[in-house]
Amino acid sequence: MAAPPSKAVPRTPFASALRALLIALGAWAVVWAAHYPLLHLPYFWDEAGYYIPAAYDFFRSGALIPYSTLSNAHPPLPSIVLAAAWKLFGFHPFVTRTTACLAGALSLVAVWRLALAVACRQSVALATALLTGLYPVFFAQSSLAHADIFAAPFTLWALVYYIESRHEKNAKRLWPAVLCFALAALAKETAIATPAALAAWELWQLWRSRANATERRAHLRTGLLLLLPALPLAGWYAYHHAMTGFTFGNPQFLRYNATSTLEPARIAIALFHRTLQVTLHMNLFVPFLLMLASLFLPAVKDDSSSRPRIAWSDQAVFYVVIAANVVFFSLFGGALLTRYLLPVYPLVILLCVNTFWRRMRHWEYAVAFSAIAFAVGLFVNPPYQFAPEDNLEYATFVRLQQNAIAQIEAHYATANVLTAWPASDELRKPELGYVRQPVAVTPIKDFAAGQIARAAQEEGQYDVALVFSTKYDPPHLALRLGPWNTAINKRYFDFHRDLDPETIARILHGKIEWQQQSKGLWAAVISFNHPEWAQLQLPGTGLDTPLGHKPAGTLPRGSL
Repeated sequence: MAAPPSKAVPRTPFASALRALLIALGAWAVVWAAHYPLLHLPYFWDEAGYYIPAAYDFFRSGALIPYSTLSNAHPPLPSIVLAAAWKLFGFHPFVTRTTACLAGALSLVAVWRLALAVACRQSVALATALLTGLYPVFFAQSSLAHADIFAAPFTLWALVYYIESRHEKNAKRLWPAVLCFALAALAKETAIATPAALAAWELWQLWRSRANATERRAHLRTGLLLLLPALPLAGWYAYHHAMTGFTFGNPQFLRYNATSTLEPARIAIALFHRTLQVTLHMNLFVPFLLMLASLFLPAVKDDSSSRPRIAWSDQAVFYVVIAANVVFFSLFGGALLTRYLLPVYPLVILLCVNTFWRRMRHWEYAVAFSAIAFAVGLFVNPPYQFAPEDNLEYATFVRLQQNAIAQIEAHYATANVLTAWPASDELRKPELGYVRQPVAVTPIKDFAAGQIARAAQEEGQYDVALVFSTKYDPPHLALRLGPWNTAINKRYFDFHRDLDPETIARILHGKIEWQQQSKGLWAAVISFNHPEWAQLQLPGTGLDTPLGHKPAGTLPRGSL
């Protein structure tokens, strides 16, 4: 006779805490190792434009509201976290990106725990965490110091505690969810959309419920508690208004991200884009379409019983969170950046993976195929315009900027450089990791025809130009929707088309001294006929040689 199964020995609080710590450290080590080639890169785009300057101001002076850049009224938690890391380990991009990796790792542990709570299978939970970590948007953001990656773990852990409180019908379990939602909102104000949506969902269930009084009171209590995370955020806005006179950031920021986004046509277009982002973008179409196809298969039976689906009540929570974020970020946010939806992607992936497990006998093949698709998406760009921060294209952009600025430092260190943001900040602010000493800059908005024409009228204001592609927009994209789409993007999303370096050099009467292209992006240094730059010593030659002694077409392309 078989021995009776042994009873599980309950873990002590210390053992549970130690296990959680070891899991978190293990996840951090894996995420850190996977991102190691990126950890020394200087700062990219919005990192350089806001998040690092804001954190650096707090690091130097303790100022919660930045003074070296315009305040966008973003809550201060990312600045506090980064400043603490710099205080402990030094001010360096390596420390910053390692801290971002920690936030990414904590998010993945939350994804694993959430999947375990709703699917009740370790294999499904591990597969969901793996695919989330490989998904190009999530992978890239796990190395970038945007507020979104610091808000994501709090939002995802809040969902874990919220789901578990519903399962256990234990109101005390809801308080950790409230705390995590509050911290998420103090990391990124827009994270408040998730608890607000769940509060509305609970109150709607209260309104339509015909259940007993106990269940109705539970819905009311939960709905009201989920409104509490708004209080710390309201306190932050009150403080910001008292210090600056503006509640939601400077008027330009507010107009770009809120008041100018509420036209019905713009909302409809944004809703279309957001829907594509949570179903198809960056090879997400692979698991999504596999999931849809598998719905036509009967559920796999184990021991005469069908494999269970995720409970409808838990699925409803996911659909509420996904829909609320898609709608919210169609109404607000001037740029349709995918990182705003960072906590949504794990929910979509979890629904896909559990459907694979339920409907496919060899479901691991679907997981493997999806993992390969995501890994390819990290390195191979999609056949349409996208933000470089959605995969490792951001590293290509940063390295091009590094190489171009190295040319400026080597040959034009005392020149006044005509360029656009973010290079204008990269040249002026050594703390961003590109220059050792500040370089004088004549800034322009972009490299569109109008801005270059204006620059041509002020030739004496600058000595050299650093020009680059400000977006991923190569000329031969397979999925380009034509002039009408360009017109829509110009009207609603501040789209412009950069001139190529040859055209810019011709308009400004300059000469391309250096240029480089890689994966649809480019950068170039253009000199002008100023006598003081006629003879320059090339590094490593010991000879005085004109920098442009080679035709621009012979310079290396695509090697970074």
